[in-house]
Amino acid sequence: MTLGIIIGNRDFFPDSLVEKARTEILDVFQKLNLTPVVLENTETKLGGVETYHEAHKCAQLFKKHREDIAGVLVLLPNFGDEKGVADTLKLAGLNVPVLIQAYPDDLSKLNVANRRDSWCGKISVCNNLYQYGIKYSLTSQHVSLPSSLGFQKDLLDFVSVCRVVKGMRTVRIGAIGARPGAFNTVRYSEKILQRNGITVTTFDLSEILGRANKMHGADEKVKQHLQAINAYVPKGKTPNEAMIQIAKLDVVLKEVMEEYALDATAIQCWTSLQQNYGCNVCTSMSIMSENMLPSACEVDVTGTLSMYAMQLASGSPSALVDWNNNYADDPEKCVLFHCGNWAKSFIPDAEISNAPILGTTVGIENTYGALDGRTPAMPLTYGRISTDDPKGIIKAYIGEGELTNDPLSTFGNRAVAQINDLQGLMKHICKNGFEHHVVMNASKTASILEEALQNYMGWDVYAHH
Repeated sequence: MTLGIIIGNRDFFPDSLVEKARTEILDVFQKLNLTPVVLENTETKLGGVETYHEAHKCAQLFKKHREDIAGVLVLLPNFGDEKGVADTLKLAGLNVPVLIQAYPDDLSKLNVANRRDSWCGKISVCNNLYQYGIKYSLTSQHVSLPSSLGFQKDLLDFVSVCRVVKGMRTVRIGAIGARPGAFNTVRYSEKILQRNGITVTTFDLSEILGRANKMHGADEKVKQHLQAINAYVPKGKTPNEAMIQIAKLDVVLKEVMEEYALDATAIQCWTSLQQNYGCNVCTSMSIMSENMLPSACEVDVTGTLSMYAMQLASGSPSALVDWNNNYADDPEKCVLFHCGNWAKSFIPDAEISNAPILGTTVGIENTYGALDGRTPAMPLTYGRISTDDPKGIIKAYIGEGELTNDPLSTFGNRAVAQINDLQGLMKHICKNGFEHHVVMNASKTASILEEALQNYMGWDVYAHH
């Protein structure tokens, strides 16, 4: 990740603090494997930014690296020049997240030669950015040393915010097939998504199945994908014929994603697929999600968008689940469930099976390809992004909890979640017209998602606590 760095300065504060800050932050970037874009200490006074001329120089440097810079760190070793910081960001025109850091003063060094007054300067910088309409983020403590673990965690969280914002503004999603007729719940607005930089490319399911049907089990690509599937999860009792069907479909999906440069997919997983092709696509969807190309069921486009956002925040796979069942009479636990397309990270005991519920209508022999497995205890971030068409906005809810090892006897992909004030969350979901699908991620990244989606994307976000 590449970040621009602005080191603020103000002439009646000690210059030595600026010089030392530049060295310190470069050491931190090296430690955290981040790439800095910062003025050389010969280009301006000690590499800092104070005057309009220096702001222009820094902005020109940022423009040269605009394709790489995902965010900007403002460093305030002293009070800093509020206009210099704001002018740099305005002139650079990067439209990326900005993190404001300020150094703490030492109580024994509040003399003229050593005082920083960064506590006060940070407020002035933020005031100016607010006036300029530039969005920014804050550190967890008002002032902190770059060498501190607290600041370094703040910086890594900010990097995750930058990754989410950059990814969401350019994501390309493939909507493969029409949504199931009975699922009004997954309707969404392509136009609202496009206004936010999110592109949806649609495909008729018959195109995909037609290409798959033209392939043969003896084709080299099919054999390679069959080997990859067998290496991914055990086949269980799945017939060889069904395994070949799954592999052929897997080949075509991979080709389509590469042809159209897709980052994620939402697939018509039933019932046309089973009736006209004879298998489930869950295994392929699981493999894609595990490989950070999230795939959602039932053409749930905003569901897969939610998966992608959580993946960007955490660096780990996401899964689309149903808020499915109560857990006995515990008001803060529930059962999460789906037929069987969760990434293997969530179901280490997974094997290929069939889909019993779907099989009651399309024939169990046509549903091989669903995964069966139980999710063990792990951290939980959950959430959902949705287009609210009557209001013309994108909205979301996010929160954290735990996945538990509580007993659960059923089939498919399954987990038990424990969430504080679960009943209050369910009321929010129902009252605000959210879908029954939610996304889970094995992380604690709700604050990152809230900052990225609400502050920088400008969406309406409810954070459940």
